[in-house]
Amino acid sequence: MRLVLLGPPGSGKGTQSVRLAGTLAIAHISTGDILRAAVREGTELGRKAESFIRQGGLVPDEVIVGMVEERIARADCSRGFIFDGFPRTIPQAEMLESRLGAGPRAGNGGAIDRVLYMDLDEESCVRRLAGRWTCPADGRTYNQFSQPPKAAGKCDRCGGALVQREDDRVGTVKNRLKVYLEQTRPLIGFYEKAGRLNRVDASRTPDQVFAELLNAVRQGAKA
Repeated sequence: MRLVLLGPPGSGKGTQSVRLAGTLAIAHISTGDILRAAVREGTELGRKAESFIRQGGLVPDEVIVGMVEERIARADCSRGFIFDGFPRTIPQAEMLESRLGAGPRAGNGGAIDRVLYMDLDEESCVRRLAGRWTCPADGRTYNQFSQPPKAAGKCDRCGGALVQREDDRVGTVKNRLKVYLEQTRPLIGFYEKAGRLNRVDASRTPDQVFAELLNAVRQGAKA
């Protein structure tokens, strides 16, 4: 099973992709997490990507594509995977189809089986992201509006001080949404035309959204 999860920043892609990966026993591939780790570690990839991440822009294809190709070649992708944060542009999607298509260069699988689009309005996206705070020690995430910590500014698990990622601040969030509308949203039409897109209302509760995502995957597998 090879899946792509699409949606604007703040739609819940990260949470739902991890949950889907666990339920379906496939690899979760988050290019955002990989890039942030590279920035922290000061790798060559991290230095190239850092300026784009801080401004809420997209990392150039030539940087991201090599990383993705290397990741899907690993053994844990042999049963399938779900992409969270990739592809983000039509050229990336075309590359993905080329690399994973049927044939001798197919690698660990064939073409993408199902694309899940998590639909959420712009106002809700800003509210979700601007209210998000993270524990740097264990990565646990909170939202001051929908999922606040028990003690303001402190992690429930370790008691450490929460921080807000620079790409979750209001100005950067709005720029991320602008970039999404201009460069990533066209992917909806790209995959819809291919007959592999399912739209899911991401404004509902996480459990409701997950149930519909899982149903779309299973119905797609039967088709």
